[in-house]
Amino acid sequence: MSGPYIIVIGNQKGGTGKSTTAMHLIVSLLRHGHAVGAIDLDARQGTLSRYLENRRDYAQRRQLALEHPELRAVHASELESRTDAIDEERRDLAAALHDLSACEYIVIDTPGADSTLSRLGHTYADTLITPMNDSFVDLDLLAVVDPDTLQVVRPSRYSEMVWQQKQARAVHNGRPIDWIVIRNRIASLASRNQRNVGQVLKALAGRIGFRSAPGFGERVIFRELFLKGLTLLDLRENGADVPLTLSHVAARQEVRTLLAAIGFTEVPDEPETRQPPPDEAPAAPAPGLTAPPGAELLVAAGR
Repeated sequence: MSGPYIIVIGNQKGGTGKSTTAMHLIVSLLRHGHAVGAIDLDARQGTLSRYLENRRDYAQRRQLALEHPELRAVHASELESRTDAIDEERRDLAAALHDLSACEYIVIDTPGADSTLSRLGHTYADTLITPMNDSFVDLDLLAVVDPDTLQVVRPSRYSEMVWQQKQARAVHNGRPIDWIVIRNRIASLASRNQRNVGQVLKALAGRIGFRSAPGFGERVIFRELFLKGLTLLDLRENGADVPLTLSHVAARQEVRTLLAAIGFTEVPDEPETRQPPPDEAPAAPAPGLTAPPGAELLVAAGR
C-alpha cells in the first residue's frame, strides 16, 4: 500500500452498531500485526473514544498486554460562519489523517447524523461500511420503498451522497469505493420481515452499487464488553474476567463471518501472514492525503 488504507464506518442514523463494528475491526487488524489509526468524528458523543479509553484503563488494571490503535478525535466546528466552519473541519480532519499517515490502516467512525464533518469523512473512504439494523426503519436510510410492492421508489439522500462520491472518485483515479452494508440484529429465526428486507437490499445493491454482509445479532455481551473496552476477539486473553459462554462463541463466529466478508480474517491464536484488503478495494492516497475533486461540492450542497 502506498499510504494508509482508510475504512469509514458511516451512516446517518444512530444506534446501528457503528462503534462496535469499528472496534472489532480495529482489534482484528491490530491482532494481525498492522499499525492502526482510529479517528472519532463523533467526538461530542465520543463512543469510540470512550471505548478505547475503557480498553486502556482495563488493560492497566488487569496487567493485560492488549493492542491499542493511535487515536485522534475531531470535533465539529463551533464557528458561526458556515464557510469558515467547513474550512476548519476540513483542516482538522486533514491534520488528524496526517498525524496517522505512518499507519497501515485508518478506521474512521462517523456521527449518526447528517453533518458536514460526516460527509468530509466519507470523501476519504477506500472501504465504506454502513451498519443497519435489520428493519425497514433502518432501510429507509438507504432507500424509499413502496409499502405495497416493496419496490425501491428512489435511493435516499444518504445513498445519493455515497453514489456521487463513488462517481467522483472513479472519475478522479478510477478507484471506486468498496461499499459494504452490514445487517445487524438479524433475528435467529427467519421471518417474513427478514426475507423482505433481504429482497429489497438485493435489488438496491445492484442499483446503487454496494455489497451486503451479515453483521451482529442482538446480544447483551456487546454492552458489557464496552465497559471494559474489550471485544469478543479479546476473550481468550488470560486475565480477562469475562467467562466465555456458548452465546459468546456464537457471537465470535458472527464477528469472524463479518470480517471475512469485509476482506479480513480473524485468527484464533497467533497472527498469521497479514491479509491484504480485497482486490476491488483500492489503496489509499499517499501521505499528504487530499479529498478527491467534487468533495467540496458534496459538502457545500449538504448532500
